[in-house]
Amino acid sequence: MLQINSSRVSRWDQHGREHIVHVTRTGAQRLMSCDTCGWRKKVQFLPWLKAEEHLAEEHQATVDPTAG
Repeated sequence: MLQINSSRVSRWDQHGREHIVHVTRTGAQRLMSCDTCGWRKKVQFLPWLKAEEHLAEEHQATVDPTAG
């Protein structure tokens, strides 16, 4: 069975720049790392929500490229 151990959350800011937070899973822990600023944080619950919050608060990146 295939297991996905990593994913990413990407958002665009008002200047059209893409910002990405990678989420990597190791057991119950997940490590988030931001490509833009190097921010890293270990979390156990809701990593994608916390990644979205980081992008919005730190980079003002709120435009979801997958929303249609």
